[in-house]
Amino acid sequence: MPETAPPTGDGQETTASYTPTARTVPTRGRERASYDRELVHSVLDEAYVCHLGFVRDGAPVVLPTLFGRIGERLYVHGSTGSRPLREAGAGTPGLPVCLTVTHVDGLVLARSAFHHSVNYRCVVVHGTALPVTDPEERRVALDAIVDQAVPGRSRDSRPADAKELAATAVLRLDLDEVSAKVRTGGPGDEPSDLSLPYWAGVLPLTRGHGVPVPSDDLDPAVPVPDYLTPR
Repeated sequence: MPETAPPTGDGQETTASYTPTARTVPTRGRERASYDRELVHSVLDEAYVCHLGFVRDGAPVVLPTLFGRIGERLYVHGSTGSRPLREAGAGTPGLPVCLTVTHVDGLVLARSAFHHSVNYRCVVVHGTALPVTDPEERRVALDAIVDQAVPGRSRDSRPADAKELAATAVLRLDLDEVSAKVRTGGPGDEPSDLSLPYWAGVLPLTRGHGVPVPSDDLDPAVPVPDYLTPR
């Protein structure tokens, strides 16, 4: 969860789960779908990048972008010259989008090529992205996007100045139509393949940080921040 405090909300209480809709119920692997709010938040908060899909000139477009979560809202940012960001503010309805986040936790190796798979956690969000124009909400949203990548970093860097803010657009997407999908466990080989002499199992994948590499022009007196030090 980003450390940035959220802007004032509507005060409504949230339930433990999101309500499934026609767009959030998968047609395959329904047993892997979840609408648990805590699970959805955990998958989102662990990600650095989301993929934002929308339709432009009648054709689908998917863009990778940084994002941040504050409560039940996601924020993405980009240049004010970006076409999707301009389109979001061009009309009252906003921009219909589909936002996704995926983590691959393991490679599932089966005895048959057909049953190879991956263990994963993903979230899909449907909704309408709206431009954020309130200065305070924009400030908090941009801090959340920075802290999504490196928690605490927004307090340890220069805030955007007026010129930079003027060149930056922010979109808000409410977590309303949302679902998670998770696969765990080993391969699902056919019983007739179990005696085949091929290794089967899961190759776990882990995410980690390397040793921080200072900028060539960094003052040697500036120490490595605590939040970049492995614990």
